[in-house]
Amino acid sequence: MGDITLHASDMHRLLADPTARFGALYQRAYTELAGTHRGRPVAEIVPLLRAAADAALLGFTDADLIEQAQAISSGAPCELRVRVTDR
Repeated sequence: MGDITLHASDMHRLLADPTARFGALYQRAYTELAGTHRGRPVAEIVPLLRAAADAALLGFTDADLIEQAQAISSGAPCELRVRVTDR
């Protein structure tokens, strides 16, 4: 699946962090969609993923979001490669 690069201080935007003070956590949104949208059309899931990515200030490409939506729709595993930087 896709690649994303994040600064180490921004990991809370992607992964659930119980100490985070805001709710724009992409992992939580993805997990909720995976639980409620299996079997739904990819075209219905993509805008929801885009909204979650935008709220979390994550720069996923359209292709990444489509692949993620396909995984949710089919119930297939989803792999995301994350590069963490200190700059």
